[in-house]
Amino acid sequence: MGGRSQEVLARRGEIMRRALGFDYAAFERTPIAFDYEGLMASHGLSLDDVRAIQRAAGVGGTPLIELRNLTDLVRSYAEPGYGARIFVKDEAANLAGSFKDRRASVSIHVARERGYEGVIAATSGNYGAAVASQAARAGLKCIIVQEAFDSRHVGQPEIIEKSRLCEAFGAEVVQLTVGPELFVVMLELLEETGYFAASLYSPFGVAGIETLGYEIAEQMRGLTGAPPTHVVVTHAGGGNTTGTARGLRKAGAHETQVISASVDLTGLHMASDTDFNRKSFTTGHTGFGVPFATWPDRADVPRNAARALRYMDRYVTVSQGEVFYATEALAKLEGLERGPSGNTALAAALAIARDLPRDATVVVQETEYTGAGKHHWSQLAFARENGIEVRAGDPADNVPGKSIVIPERPEQIRARDVDLDRLRRSYVRNALEHAPAGYEPTAEDVAFLAEDAHTTPEAVERIVAELRG
Repeated sequence: MGGRSQEVLARRGEIMRRALGFDYAAFERTPIAFDYEGLMASHGLSLDDVRAIQRAAGVGGTPLIELRNLTDLVRSYAEPGYGARIFVKDEAANLAGSFKDRRASVSIHVARERGYEGVIAATSGNYGAAVASQAARAGLKCIIVQEAFDSRHVGQPEIIEKSRLCEAFGAEVVQLTVGPELFVVMLELLEETGYFAASLYSPFGVAGIETLGYEIAEQMRGLTGAPPTHVVVTHAGGGNTTGTARGLRKAGAHETQVISASVDLTGLHMASDTDFNRKSFTTGHTGFGVPFATWPDRADVPRNAARALRYMDRYVTVSQGEVFYATEALAKLEGLERGPSGNTALAAALAIARDLPRDATVVVQETEYTGAGKHHWSQLAFARENGIEVRAGDPADNVPGKSIVIPERPEQIRARDVDLDRLRRSYVRNALEHAPAGYEPTAEDVAFLAEDAHTTPEAVERIVAELRG
């Protein structure tokens, strides 16, 4: 990254202070620890306030649907007495077609209330469409900064689809080639325009997702008499896991296990020009999921409100072929044609439900809209055009960037566990490396790291001792 980029990033705290209306420095406690709950409460909105904002914005209150046919399918090959009931929260019912509308609704509300003329977001995903949709509804100008192409100016059909949708809502779309400039360009535009930063990683955005977790608990109590035993969340930058888990807790669903799921794209680098169009997925994969879990503050804001490692009870991966299989199964068995993101969690849920007793309940936490560029056949055709082998077989033979192996039978779908202790160690190492040279963690730091890594202070102390040994 060049000197100009480093200079802009060095000023991101100052830029974001003007673009969000609060100062992150107020929440810093030590070079490592900060007041996370204070940051999350800084917007001053209660959960009821957020729900009212979303109702007025045409967001939320989406249906929770029991997937009886998929449940029966899982039970057909599960051991006797096993095969949990599977449900899905149909977030495609939101205005722009995904749960990201929840994030955008709060940011746009705050921007309008504080008198900003427009909003800016950096995203190649559904969030851009959500921000553009909500900005149009609120009468605000909107700029979406998007990584869209490789150096040949070839873009994935899913990303191009989202560009068109943003433009349909009246947004200006700034398209970049792949690389580290996305957040830098966003920061420069914020300085130039004075617009509001509709960041994915602000407390406003994450607060918008809390209503999703709350609704899941609320609706499951109405359907089954209890919150779900398990919720499976597609994991990328961390906001989905964070907001959903916080909402579940606010609804009193403290026993619900939160399971994050990503597509395994091990070996593909997300900032690589050659890898960019070989991943066949734009989000919900390990290329974002692992880095953001082990160092969330790599975002456009000084402190990321999306801190997934703090909330995940389990983290699993599935292959691309398994997600495509789940996508088609959802359409053909349940009559729901939905895009690939939520179907990452669905693929994991099919494997997880098989190993749970029949009285357990598994909620797939979101769906997203589908369309010409987001349809799985478009993605598979694009993969073939980029030299990737697509075939039926055992998905264990899938090789990211080289082959997509679609299961021949549903029982071949597997959820592969990621070692959370390894992620915790990486997170603590990153925290130490970002502290000043020679800094020794205090008791306050250890307590913060333990909360942020979803572990104990004793475990953090052992990791620190091993790293410093």
